[in-house]
Amino acid sequence: MSQLHPQRLLNIAQFELVRLFLTKRGLLAVAAFAICWLLILRYPIGQAVSLISSPEIAELAQQVFGAIGLSKLLDWPEAELAMYWLIALYSFPSFCLFLCSDQLVGDKQRGTLRFLSLRATRNEMLFGRFLGQVFILAALLIVTLVAAVAVMAFREPALLMTGLSRSFMLFCYLLIAVLPFIALMTLLNTFARSARLTVVLAVLFFAGGNIVVGLLSWQIPAMAMLDYIFPGVQLDQMAGQNAGLFNSLGIPVIQTVVMLALAQRIFARSSL
Repeated sequence: MSQLHPQRLLNIAQFELVRLFLTKRGLLAVAAFAICWLLILRYPIGQAVSLISSPEIAELAQQVFGAIGLSKLLDWPEAELAMYWLIALYSFPSFCLFLCSDQLVGDKQRGTLRFLSLRATRNEMLFGRFLGQVFILAALLIVTLVAAVAVMAFREPALLMTGLSRSFMLFCYLLIAVLPFIALMTLLNTFARSARLTVVLAVLFFAGGNIVVGLLSWQIPAMAMLDYIFPGVQLDQMAGQNAGLFNSLGIPVIQTVVMLALAQRIFARSSL
């Protein structure tokens, strides 16, 4: 692997932030994201305590959450963060498939990758774009978490300090959980011909791949281990706080490293 220059990596990563937050197309995506999360903050998160405090709904929630292994979340004093955790844990990985769909293919179509290759190595372009998407997701996670903590503090100011502590933990777990989804889109960008095709390929990977693995594991139970090639295999356990440290952090990190290694090998041999 060629040497990676930190300054060039950061410059490429910063360009991803500029492309999202300082261009018309990027601002439209941010506006749509903001509207969705304002609705989420207003209703499911903002009404979390009143919903859970209702005796009928609380009993139903206890039964349903207990049946699917989420009963621990009902014990959180920060009900807004419990609701945020469930929504963010499943929505951000799905959002990654669309947000990170154009890391390299757009420049490849326009022919600008050849120009960039005069100023940076292929590895710097690949990992710089990946790092830029990580920065973007981290920024969006911070904004939504701060908003959720603000909603919680407005209801009960005494929970602010414990809420900040828990929100920091949630941020770390959520950011690591989305890493393999970003890496998957980086991998697909190395051989797909358009951003739309990368999304289609990602959907086929999850839908078709799970069907194939399900059929294989039905015939050969040991093949169930193939589930670990899919990002997010541990999300259900994480949602109920039932995943160990390896499942929560180790699996997504390993998946990310493997996918980035494959992406590097393919991109190194592909034409610009």
